[in-house]
Amino acid sequence: MRLFLLDHGAGNVQSLANSLTKLGYSDYKWIRNAHDFAELHAIPDTPALIFPGQGAFHTAIQSLHDHGLFEPLQKYLRSGKPYFGICIGMQVLFASSAESPGTRGLGTIPCPIVRFDDTDKAVPHMGWNFAECLDPSDPSALEGVSSTSHYYFVHSYCAKYDPSTPAAEWAHSTTQYGQEVFISTVRKQNIFATQFHPEKSGPAGLDILKDWVEQSRRGRTLSPPSSLCIPRSPKLKDGFTKRIIACLDVRANDDGDLVVTKGDQYDVRERVSPSDATVVRAAGAMNCACLTSPHFVTSPLHDQPMLAVVRAAAEKIFVPLTIGGGIKDTIDPDGTKRSAVEVAGTYFRAGADKVSIGSEAVYAVEKLRAANNLCDGASAIETISKVYGTQAVVVSIDPKRVYVSPTTYDGPYRDELVYGQDDGPDQHGEAWWYQCTVSGGREARAVSAVELAKGAQKLGAGEILLNSIDRDGTGLGFDHDLIRMVKNAVSIPVVASSGAGATEHFVNVFKETNVESALAAGIFHREETLNRHDKTELEPRKQNANWYTIR
Repeated sequence: MRLFLLDHGAGNVQSLANSLTKLGYSDYKWIRNAHDFAELHAIPDTPALIFPGQGAFHTAIQSLHDHGLFEPLQKYLRSGKPYFGICIGMQVLFASSAESPGTRGLGTIPCPIVRFDDTDKAVPHMGWNFAECLDPSDPSALEGVSSTSHYYFVHSYCAKYDPSTPAAEWAHSTTQYGQEVFISTVRKQNIFATQFHPEKSGPAGLDILKDWVEQSRRGRTLSPPSSLCIPRSPKLKDGFTKRIIACLDVRANDDGDLVVTKGDQYDVRERVSPSDATVVRAAGAMNCACLTSPHFVTSPLHDQPMLAVVRAAAEKIFVPLTIGGGIKDTIDPDGTKRSAVEVAGTYFRAGADKVSIGSEAVYAVEKLRAANNLCDGASAIETISKVYGTQAVVVSIDPKRVYVSPTTYDGPYRDELVYGQDDGPDQHGEAWWYQCTVSGGREARAVSAVELAKGAQKLGAGEILLNSIDRDGTGLGFDHDLIRMVKNAVSIPVVASSGAGATEHFVNVFKETNVESALAAGIFHREETLNRHDKTELEPRKQNANWYTIR
């Protein structure tokens, strides 16, 4: 058996390559054009093809056409030779997608992909969830999928599970998000595919990759259509978990050295090497946000130390990785123009899964406001999400409190005022609104945190990273008033950030704000110990949160 990886030109394909190398399967070959497919059919060994990646449905299909891969892939799927599709590699098997009306998929599964309903939950579905096989009685047919393991999902569109549709005979496992049940893996004949990312699902995901490769080596038998087209009604509660994200704030200083910023408002710096970014691996972290700052970057594509951090982290950790800073249209020192899509694509191909946009998002929302809320498609948020999907774009908000008179203030943000309470950390009688900043908090702009979050969602962001300048480095806990206000204003996932100093801070923010994720930086930078008993602090409260230790 010879292993092939299909690179359709968009998304993070390097993570899959890293995972296979980790498992000892480094003898693979890339498929990038029709000529490569011809070589695949010419080899004496049986080929096995994996189609990984992320991105919008239309981008993936168009890329397949542009590289001459569409028809050869259709032919391969009919050949009976092993195929493993991941995320977009699963969705393109379907006839169409609501994400891209008018774009025809491969049509192997004659059903449409539809959008999640966001009336009762955040969309995209971004985080860890279960996958439950329809027939768990046959171990040989499970493909390594375990109903007790969590897998990493990041998507806004899905294949709804309906036993009355043709897609049901392809259904191998289902997942519940909110009150919707969708197909999380398909299996029929020579084809197996997952909606989740096994290469980003830690040990459980690596087990699936290993199982599929080993079965392909031994010679796979063609899987019959599913005969268990049984109803699967939604349960009272889904298996979606809260996320705790380990954040490493990394910048390149004026001398080109990498420094970790930590402490109060990032004033404290400490030199590190790229390999130290993998401290999150030692922590067993389920997410790693690796952030940089454009203040220290001459050109994002020439920031070799930062790219080295991303590559080093992606080679060692098999969980989601986000990169931020300098994600915008830019010009190299030699005058070469670089688009935001090109900058983002470079980081994706280095191993990142999402990009975080800060100051540029503020400017884009200001422009949106001036245009009477009409999008022009030119912002970094819009261009990147169009190519890679909304789930690939995070907007990082850096707000600070602006104190005003609680009785006389009549400004534009009076409906967003927060009032200090007797039983809270703030003095009774105070009132404030949250003003957004740019350039690492050094410049305030006339945009509120709520206004920015709403504008970012409209432009195409798939997640909000909500910081707090006032709470940063204090260890006093998250700003629940800020988080609750923004969470209630948008339907995309929100990550709470700034102020975490103890286990109860995570417990409380999940319980009191219903936020999907919480991020911490300082406690990881300082290598403080979060012992095993901390996990039990979350479990009795039914937060269902992923937790991890750092030693």
